[in-house]
Amino acid sequence: MRERLRARAAVRRPTSLQIALADRIGQLDPASWDAASAGQSFFFSRRYLEMLQAVAPENVEPRFALVCRGDEPLAGVCAQVIRVSLEQVASPRTKAVLKGLEDRVTQRVLVCGNALTFGMHAVCFAPGTDRARAWPGVAEALYRMRRAEKLAGHMDLVVIKDLPGTLRGESEVLGKLSYGLVETEPDMVLTLDPSWRSHADYLGGLVSKYRSDVKARVIKRFDEAGCRIEALDAAQAGELSDELHALYLQVHGGASLRPFTLRPEYWAAIVRAAGDDGSLLVARREGKVLAFIVTLRDGDTAIAYHIGFDREVAGAGVPLYLRMLHASVEQSIRFGCRRVSFGRTALEPKARLGCKPEPMFVWARHRHPVLNRMLKPLLRFIQHEEAPDIDPFKKAS
Repeated sequence: MRERLRARAAVRRPTSLQIALADRIGQLDPASWDAASAGQSFFFSRRYLEMLQAVAPENVEPRFALVCRGDEPLAGVCAQVIRVSLEQVASPRTKAVLKGLEDRVTQRVLVCGNALTFGMHAVCFAPGTDRARAWPGVAEALYRMRRAEKLAGHMDLVVIKDLPGTLRGESEVLGKLSYGLVETEPDMVLTLDPSWRSHADYLGGLVSKYRSDVKARVIKRFDEAGCRIEALDAAQAGELSDELHALYLQVHGGASLRPFTLRPEYWAAIVRAAGDDGSLLVARREGKVLAFIVTLRDGDTAIAYHIGFDREVAGAGVPLYLRMLHASVEQSIRFGCRRVSFGRTALEPKARLGCKPEPMFVWARHRHPVLNRMLKPLLRFIQHEEAPDIDPFKKAS
């Protein structure tokens, strides 16, 4: 017990690391940030972060930090201050109990990560960094951020989101700092066979039952409805921003958890920032856009994470959602990626594509010691949907 108390006291003292906080990515030394994020995700690149802070949702304010040893950068921290109301995050039962107060009951949350994406976009570590030793510096940076926000109002909850299971061990020091851990819904990931050069090759890898289903129930119905797939560049996305946004809102409005709402100008901005590593595919019929999906190349992983479609047309039997998922698979093969990350929603149709669940978890901590003590046991009881076990591919001989 004495040893545990000594270890706990050690990690609760200020680290010997140097920390720089910023409200905008341009306020941090560019060379230091680039050194911390070298060779890592597109979502840590300055061009993406500059785009995001320019078109961030109304209730999302980006924050950044550099953790250094002297002048040597060890880690870059991407965080967001998010103002949420019960209307955005509460269950239907809670909303019914507090009817009329949904927009008046608000909370400011510090999220280490990116609410607009899924995956580990919270912390980037410079090559060669001892990550287990750098995590206390990340925690200290988040503590300083939270304390600095007192001028704008209380911010009681800190969440570090979307860490893969492989990082659980190295981030365990957060448990000694009173963070609680909870597993969330998994990321659904499709592994692409290196021999595939087209969507037809992907279909050829499916067993006949699933291949016939895709051809007849998805592709044939889509084509017979008079729809076609085409790509938009940033200029075209800007011209169609209102149409794209209306389709996004049809999907977004049906979600029970809506911590933010994107802005219409976001669609052109993300395509422009991604450049050749981005794709905005749309489904058109007689010139009208009925659906879209955004796919980004992030190293050897393609990320398909924004989708919108016309619910009335889909309700009439046109498989817009499934067709756009397959369009993203095709684009990911063209990108030369080895895997496609489809995120944590609609687990069953993604499992039928061949996706397998990859566990993700979050660390969470409440400012108030009593409430934090109550929060950690409650986190263990948070339920999430389990992905079905489906294997649509042929067995290797």
